[in-house]
Amino acid sequence: MSSLVLGFQEMEKTPLLLVGGKGLNLGELSKIKGIQVPEGFCVTTVGYQKVIEQNEMYHALLDRLTMLKVEDRDQIGEISRKIRQIIMDVEIPSDVVKAVTHYLSQFGDEHAYAVRSSATAEDLPHASFAGQQDTYLNIIGVDAILQHISKCWASLFTDRAVIYRMQNGFDHSQVYLSVIVQRMVFPQASGIVFTADPITSNRKLLSIDASFGLGEALVSGLVSADCYKVQDEEIVDKRIGTKKLAIYGRKEGGTETQQIDPDQQKTQTLTEQQILQLARIGRQIEAYFGCPQDIEWCLVDDTFYIVQSRPITTLYPIPEANDQENHVYVSVGHQQMMTDPMKPLGLSFYLLITPAPMRKAGGRLFVDVAPRLTTPDSRKMLLDAMGQHDPLMKDALMTIIERGDFIKPLPNDKQEQSSGKSNKSVSSADSTVQFENDPTIVSELIKRSQTSIEELKQSIQTKSGSDLFDFILEDIQELKKILFDPKSSSVFMAAMNASSWINEKMNEWLGEKNAADTLSQSVPNNITSEMGLALLDIADVIRPYPKVIEYLHHVKEDNFLDELVKLDGGQETQDAIYDYLNRYGMRCAGEIDITKTRWSEKPITLVPMILGNIKNSEPHAGNRKFEQGRQEALEKEQELLDRLKQLPDGEQKAKETKRMIDLIRNFIGYREYPKYGMINRYFVYKQALLKEAEQLVQAGVIHEKEDVYYLTFEELRDVVRHNKLDYQVITKRKDEYKLYEKLTPPRVITSDGEIIVGEYKRENLPAEAIVGLPVSSGVIEGRARVILSMEDADLEDGDILVTHFTDPGWTPLFVSIKGLVTEVGGLMTHGAVIAREYGLPAVVGVENATKRITDGQRIRVHGTEGYIEIL
Repeated sequence: MSSLVLGFQEMEKTPLLLVGGKGLNLGELSKIKGIQVPEGFCVTTVGYQKVIEQNEMYHALLDRLTMLKVEDRDQIGEISRKIRQIIMDVEIPSDVVKAVTHYLSQFGDEHAYAVRSSATAEDLPHASFAGQQDTYLNIIGVDAILQHISKCWASLFTDRAVIYRMQNGFDHSQVYLSVIVQRMVFPQASGIVFTADPITSNRKLLSIDASFGLGEALVSGLVSADCYKVQDEEIVDKRIGTKKLAIYGRKEGGTETQQIDPDQQKTQTLTEQQILQLARIGRQIEAYFGCPQDIEWCLVDDTFYIVQSRPITTLYPIPEANDQENHVYVSVGHQQMMTDPMKPLGLSFYLLITPAPMRKAGGRLFVDVAPRLTTPDSRKMLLDAMGQHDPLMKDALMTIIERGDFIKPLPNDKQEQSSGKSNKSVSSADSTVQFENDPTIVSELIKRSQTSIEELKQSIQTKSGSDLFDFILEDIQELKKILFDPKSSSVFMAAMNASSWINEKMNEWLGEKNAADTLSQSVPNNITSEMGLALLDIADVIRPYPKVIEYLHHVKEDNFLDELVKLDGGQETQDAIYDYLNRYGMRCAGEIDITKTRWSEKPITLVPMILGNIKNSEPHAGNRKFEQGRQEALEKEQELLDRLKQLPDGEQKAKETKRMIDLIRNFIGYREYPKYGMINRYFVYKQALLKEAEQLVQAGVIHEKEDVYYLTFEELRDVVRHNKLDYQVITKRKDEYKLYEKLTPPRVITSDGEIIVGEYKRENLPAEAIVGLPVSSGVIEGRARVILSMEDADLEDGDILVTHFTDPGWTPLFVSIKGLVTEVGGLMTHGAVIAREYGLPAVVGVENATKRITDGQRIRVHGTEGYIEIL
């Protein structure tokens, strides 16, 4: 056994760096009992390194390539072509030639072989690199095989492979190539087995693609293959493709494409028995590797040969459960307007606060709602709540219920029936009686929260080490009391119920749609919308000072506030920004994750928004905007009451309506306050924990204080207590987090791993309409600005913001826009509440909005009907 060439059977404990992902997997496959793998060997990466290590021209070109970005397509193409030429021109080292010749003589050098690339950054658990390097089939003779080994090496620098590495953060100089030389088999049929369904991600549904001849026709998209689905040893679905072409090996080497006889084109490629046999092989390989696999197979004279197996990297992980029951998980991120992954410290803090049955997966949180889907009453309550929150989730849950086989229904038990009755008997109007005419209830709740935070700030200063962790756990109990105070939630529930009542009754009595949207504009006590208006006031402070404006246009560092005072107007500007940060500096985008950088920690985040406000708004725009919204709401109120009085029984209808409008005006603003209180506390905890992190850095336990974000609360407590840590934990979690960032979390996923997608049921919309949920009325046209992070927000007056989600940290941008489109959201999520208050037409819950709408396109947002047109 030499380090230059290794047979598949010789690969005991071979490192990935020697044979690459494909080679390693073939070595493993060869060990599985009963699995047929065509024999062969790997030319290891040592040979490739010998070819390039002394070549100065290669290294000079590689350095140039490293400086480029994905956008520099022309230069990438030119440099990559030169590198490929250099590799092709280099003579293969004689010891590599000798080793290859030796192995070919053992296997029979008269046979035909497949020569395939196997890169060290390929078929990894988190990046498949599928199809990035080249494969050559039916190569005959030692010289031809050696020539194709050079071609494989060169294919490490095809344009597509180079660009893929750039996009995925792989260093070109750290990726090497091994070459697989494998005995050719000449199959009647071939294809792919996915041991988890690639469309729905269901781990119990195995999917087989099959066509005649060699698999290249299928992989390169030349044919529509058959597709068979197998679950629990049973074929549950079959689609027979029209297979017009097939690729076959030629006697003299190489391949050719042949037409298939018309009468054979619609024939099923595999028999029922073969399908089930192949499914069993797929499950055996999956069990060996311990995760879902994408497997390439060939059928020769009734024997299945396996020529490759790799992990399926695109599946969303299933939330962990410790039993075999059926579970249905709904995404917390979609309800909290933050679908990014959270770091371990962020997840553990959220778990300390929530009473719901939470599960983790892919750096996100999910709630198991299966128990609530079992009985009619709890199911109805859940679906009603979901309808308000996110209709796509509700529709997905309806799909699971309607199937009838996944959740076993139970009758309402006695206790449930009584609680169900009490829920039904409280009409939305009655539940609000106790606050009838008392807006002071809101100021009392706000005052209580503020006092509690001031006390916390005082008490926490004396705490450190283990005491600090005990103190935080104690204080979280106080936070939970405030968050789940029945009085607090019934205040904004009263307003939300009143909104639903208004929308329903005004539509029924006056034919008026979404009347509550206008009535919700510019209400008092909304901390989040006040935050956006306060940023307009800062623009007013800075406006008279051109030198400050000029300075802010060029700041790069976070200490920019210290330098300000040297400028005319700098002191005023600094004071205004500090005042703002004192009130709102604990906020940021994605704020439910305690590890996210707050505005107080990185004030430069606010600068583009302040400059945008100076450019796009007139002086005193904040007051004017608020007053204008208030007037529109009052006029709408008067108009509705006048029209109602004209109706039969009009006085009574007007009186009831007036009561509901007062509830909305008095209480809907408070909807935003509990979260503000929670985020306020989070920031106090965070600052105290970062002091502990600084001690750990000084003691050499961690490298940088942000490392603590990759530990849970309990783990951090232990590290602080014992002053030691296995740093590998941090490194591993950082890698996992990078992987999680690439995943898109599903709204609803089952314990089978199946992702259930909801749909909007709507008729009479324009053919090209992009459909979502209407949450704030009105129609607006403008330029779409697709913005994925707040730092990139460069808005002009009249722009429409298109983004993944908007939590309160995004709302300062709302004063600069004319409309809103998000991928996530519901009627009562933060973005929707603030859009109504600012009078911005908004459509949320629009699947893939940031991909379907292009930055700069002119669009029309129908906030009343819930769709977008591209103009």
